[in-house]
Amino acid sequence: MKILVVDDEPHITHMLRVLFQKRGYQVAVADNGETALDLVHREQPDVMFLDLNLPGKNGFQVCEELRQVPQFQNLPIFILTAQGQDLDRERGMAVGATDYITKPFSPRHLADLVQELAERLPSGPA
Repeated sequence: MKILVVDDEPHITHMLRVLFQKRGYQVAVADNGETALDLVHREQPDVMFLDLNLPGKNGFQVCEELRQVPQFQNLPIFILTAQGQDLDRERGMAVGATDYITKPFSPRHLADLVQELAERLPSGPA
């Protein structure tokens, strides 16, 4: 299973990379919206964790753009952000997020989400 983590905070990307790699998953990281879009097209991840506050294109824009591409319409995109307002959550879901998770988050919760997704993939867990 391939996971793409998009966040401009290096400690977040590092922590999630370590978390998921220890569980045997392939992890790619991006620190801005343009790089995230490029990596989605190149790497074809199975799941994406996407921050909203990014340099260049923000997470809302990235999510919305991906949902307009047929091959990414079903890509699980979990918004992972410090923006906890109801309006932000509603906007995130409106642009196509699978779920909206606010920081601080539980690494265990994210690992469980990925495990559930891995079990549903045709090839099974990584």
